[in-house]
Amino acid sequence: MSDTNALAAWLRLTLIPGIGGETQRKLLAAFGLPEAIFAAGRLAARSIVGDRADLLFDTDPTDAIEHALEWAEQPGQTILTLADPGYPPALLEIADPPNILYVRGKPELLNRRGLAVVGSRNATPQGALTAESFARHLAARGWSIVSGLALGIDAAAHRGALAASGGTVAVIGTGADRIYPARNKELARAIAERGTIVSEFPLGTPAVAHNFPRRNRIISGLARGVLVVEAAPESGSLITARLAAEQGREVFAIPGSIHSPVARGCHKLIKQGAKLVEAAGDILEELGDVCQPPASEPTVSAAPGETSPLLTALGHAPCSLDELVERTGQSADTLLPELLTLELGGILGTLPGNRYQRLV
Repeated sequence: MSDTNALAAWLRLTLIPGIGGETQRKLLAAFGLPEAIFAAGRLAARSIVGDRADLLFDTDPTDAIEHALEWAEQPGQTILTLADPGYPPALLEIADPPNILYVRGKPELLNRRGLAVVGSRNATPQGALTAESFARHLAARGWSIVSGLALGIDAAAHRGALAASGGTVAVIGTGADRIYPARNKELARAIAERGTIVSEFPLGTPAVAHNFPRRNRIISGLARGVLVVEAAPESGSLITARLAAEQGREVFAIPGSIHSPVARGCHKLIKQGAKLVEAAGDILEELGDVCQPPASEPTVSAAPGETSPLLTALGHAPCSLDELVERTGQSADTLLPELLTLELGGILGTLPGNRYQRLV
């Protein structure tokens, strides 16, 4: 925004502790822009939100406002308000759009058609590869991949979009000047340079548990659909899926082994009506992208090495070395060199407990 005074008024409204989004929206509905709220005065504001109005006039967030204004003056950093022409229109469709957004990177990506890809932080190697492959394919088709910068599926989805030189949006649960988790620092740097990092939380906000479910409504709100790759039955990804359904977005889920804990959340969603996804084309068809998918379209399971008896014995669920010995009738000494060759070839990965998992 070019009007510093107007932006300062928005910051004043949103930076006062105790004045949450619902209270802010009531005041905005009654008076219009934040400047009008403060111009109307304490008594007028009290008539709308009661004693909470006193916080608006008794709290001085000047230091925080000045810090935010200075932050927004730096290259690649901006603050969007609900009244800004660049505010993402998709968020205007949800019941509780954030009144202010702190953005690092390319704010125009917030207006591109988006597909959210979410899932378990404790992703299996197969799940991470699947998320990355789907994100890469969809980003190459012009879709912005939206996720939450968490470990596991989120990080894989962001990496896939970046690998396709496509757009990706990371919606975070901290202030936009903080990175959580720290292990994703380099990934966050790449997203800030080539994609978008966005947060509704004030600068300096640390990683507080209850902020992450709240940010999920922005992940789903920015997207036309949500793809859940792996999720436990009580996963936060299922919160995102529920919010997506409430917002009128499509919900997609990738099935997995009945023995895998991180597949049960996806199976639960499918039982509740989510669209079962086996290939990226399933998503494109549902969302109205009718262009013919390329031949290299990713699917849940690929065919390399399909003729290998060892891979046939391994299947697509995690399997221990002892189980492979029993299934193949071969000794561990015979199997280990072939397992190593397949691992080096990127066809399988190792898991804790001397277990193996197919990656393709």
